[in-house]
Amino acid sequence: MIQGHVQGVFFRDTTRRRAAERGVAGWVRNNPDGTVEAVFEGEPDAVESMVRFAHDGPRGAVVERVEVTEEEVEGLSGFGAR
Repeated sequence: MIQGHVQGVFFRDTTRRRAAERGVAGWVRNNPDGTVEAVFEGEPDAVESMVRFAHDGPRGAVVERVEVTEEEVEGLSGFGAR
């Protein structure tokens, strides 16, 4: 869960592109409360890279807080913006 000024700054599209480049599966979506939520699955180094990206976001984003929760692997394939 990513909080701050994170909607309207191409956060979802940039996340989708970066995940595809790194072979990370999952999804990213805007939530009604103004946060962005993302799920990442893949090789540990690639997932960690995506989590680091979430702390900065794309140009124009102002990330105030990132909450990371580890969950069971779902076996996702591909990465989509919802």
